[in-house]
Amino acid sequence: MKITIEVDCTPEEARSFLGLPDVSAANSVYVDNIAKAMKGVSSPDQLQEYAAALAPMGQVGLKLFQSFVEGGMKAASRGEGPKSSD
Repeated sequence: MKITIEVDCTPEEARSFLGLPDVSAANSVYVDNIAKAMKGVSSPDQLQEYAAALAPMGQVGLKLFQSFVEGGMKAASRGEGPKSSD
């Protein structure tokens, strides 16, 4: 048997309901810093350098995210969808 429940709410409402902290102020600071750093980027290599320096967990986080995206792209090209546990 499979039961699906759909909840229509904003990210703020979901965070509040789950008891998670409001990180919008920290996110704003992070995005502003990245935007300022990216204004001087003139090449893809320089962009990768900045992203590696600014990303959470530095180079490790960037590599993890890159492998996650590549894995998703490979699965999508093979026509695989999300795995479900029935």
